[in-house]
Amino acid sequence: MSLRTLKLLTILLPVIIIGGFEYLRHEFLLNYLSMKAGNWVITGITLVLSYFFASWMFESIGRINVKLAAGEARRAVYEERERLARELHDDLAQTLFFLNVKLKQGSLEEAKAAVSEIDNSLRQAIFNLRTPPEEASSFPSRLHKWLLDWQAVTGVQLQEQIEIAEQSFHSGEEMQLFGIIQEAFTNIRKHSMATEASLVFTASPIGWRLHIRDNGCGLSEQKAGRKKYGIELMRKRAGELGAVLEVRSAENGPGTELLAYAEERRNEL
Repeated sequence: MSLRTLKLLTILLPVIIIGGFEYLRHEFLLNYLSMKAGNWVITGITLVLSYFFASWMFESIGRINVKLAAGEARRAVYEERERLARELHDDLAQTLFFLNVKLKQGSLEEAKAAVSEIDNSLRQAIFNLRTPPEEASSFPSRLHKWLLDWQAVTGVQLQEQIEIAEQSFHSGEEMQLFGIIQEAFTNIRKHSMATEASLVFTASPIGWRLHIRDNGCGLSEQKAGRKKYGIELMRKRAGELGAVLEVRSAENGPGTELLAYAEERRNEL
């Protein structure tokens, strides 16, 4: 039932019932029903009518609101996915152009890095775009599963601490963050020779902070091509999130650490 119909019923139904009873009482029931008794009867009718009508009306409004909210949420999800598809297209076009240039230059390491990035981007984008919203697992769950798989494949001991509040990120931000994390751990697997790594990721709707560290050989010993392209790519992703990203040698002990954070989120995000 539409809101317009509910509005008309709210206006007309009490008038028809109460007015109709008053008409019948004055025209036909005065000899059988005293004025005082009639007042009590009309009060009782009004009370019963108000209770049942209000209960029915608010239940109807509640059902309508649930349907409207579900429709609006689904529309927002699909609009966001269309935007993600456009961004993915632009990102892949840039990466493919970079790949073409590096292949012509004979820079195989950087070309391999570009291919790896395309693979990562496509895998995450396909998951985000094809998984129905009601069946999709949460961002922390997907991230935790990916890290478990990474640890099983690499044999690197991984410690993780993930504390992400609900509604901290929309799907576009999740894709960018996932890309940063995948790139960082790809570098650890391929170039750091680390035996241990850690990830600490905390987030709320106000801000977030990501810290990744390994005990490997450090930046100076890693392959320059992958390092340069990978760091530039992660910084690009962080910039699109309005965040700061730093990659540096670990301050205490061997290895490399990555720090990315956004203390104050932009209003439109």
